[in-house]
Amino acid sequence: MFLRTAMLFVKNLDRMVLFYRDTLGLSLIVDTRTDSWAEFQAGSTTIALHAIPTAIASQIEITDPPEPREDVPVKLIFEVKDLEAENHRLTALGMKLTRHEWGAMEGTDPEGNILQFV
Repeated sequence: MFLRTAMLFVKNLDRMVLFYRDTLGLSLIVDTRTDSWAEFQAGSTTIALHAIPTAIASQIEITDPPEPREDVPVKLIFEVKDLEAENHRLTALGMKLTRHEWGAMEGTDPEGNILQFV
C-alpha cells in the first residue's frame, strides 16, 4: 500500500492553484485540471484540490491573512533540500513562517491549511 494523493477541499480553487503552483512551486498536472479539480505533482505523490460546492463555500469565511486551521487534523509536510533557502524564498513571496525549536518551519496556505517544511 502507498499514498497516491492527498486531497484538500477548498473554497477558492483558482487562488489555491496559484498558491500551490506559484508560491510552493509544485507542478500543476494540466491534463486533470477542471473547474472543480486540480492536481499537483509533489514528489512521489500528488496533492489534489477539490472545490467546495458554491452553496457550501458561500457560508465559509476565510480571513486575510487566514487563521491557521488548527482544528483540522491534517497537515501537509514537505521535505525541502535546503530549509534556509526555502525560508528565504517563501518569505520573499509573502508567506509567514514560524520556525520550531526542533528545526521545522510552518506556515499556512491562503485558506489556513497548515503546511510544514522540514
